[in-house]
Amino acid sequence: MQVSDSSSRILAGLLEARTGQQLTMNRRWRIETALSVLLRERGIATLDELITILVMGREPGLQDRVVEALLNNETYFFRDRAPFDLIARHALPQLAQRRQSTRQIRIWSAGCSSGQEAYSLAMLFAENAAQWRGWTIDILGTDVSSHIVDRARRGVYTQFEVQRGLGINQMIRWFEECEDGWRAVEEVRRPVRFQVHNLLEAPPQPSDFDLVLCRNLLLYLTNDKRTLAFERLASAMAPDGWLMLGAGETVIGQTSRFGADVEARGLYRRTGGDAVVEKRVGERRTAAKT
Repeated sequence: MQVSDSSSRILAGLLEARTGQQLTMNRRWRIETALSVLLRERGIATLDELITILVMGREPGLQDRVVEALLNNETYFFRDRAPFDLIARHALPQLAQRRQSTRQIRIWSAGCSSGQEAYSLAMLFAENAAQWRGWTIDILGTDVSSHIVDRARRGVYTQFEVQRGLGINQMIRWFEECEDGWRAVEEVRRPVRFQVHNLLEAPPQPSDFDLVLCRNLLLYLTNDKRTLAFERLASAMAPDGWLMLGAGETVIGQTSRFGADVEARGLYRRTGGDAVVEKRVGERRTAAKT
């Protein structure tokens, strides 16, 4: 199926308008593959015919389906592993000390796709259940795609998906076989919630997140949208919280709102000074006692 330049430009414009993400020239090869299933379902013969339907507005829900199909939802459990080791080794022990008075931790997985990242975080806590007994752990996964968020909420994965990133012992311990595949057990699902959210919009509430993971999402944004995204992320975080980006992403030359954590390569801290940090932490402690 040939993808004309005009069709590519229209689809790229639709994706950017709805999500802020670019469909750059080196990613446009995905168009045919991404939309092939949708074309078959709707009985649409060519991409140019699809564009005509979109432009004429004959099927209002079709735009949503096209945008969702063009999004890159690649993910798997404990993706790249090292970031989760860093969280377990550095971030969680420090949060256990800092949040001792409130015994509450909030984590945001932005661009969570079908939920594997959020559930991987939940497994980190479940694997040390005794340490976190009595704590409130709130893990929020968000994505711009309502379809993919619905999948994440179910917590059901194929055997192939479960085996990606998980050893056999983890698979057996944290998943139970069900009619549609393998479902995350209640202990893993309980602290996790999902909602549809665009990173470029106001942060989800309640914010004040202690740890935000926004991995491999900023790569697809234009420079101005990336600047806005960093502003949104900064406004959503506790002053002493951390931001984790993807391996190919950085704050250097991108924003003044974050700086590298000198003690933990791969984590970033909000800029702003210790006084602000202490003020906000004190506010959280006071609120927890009332």
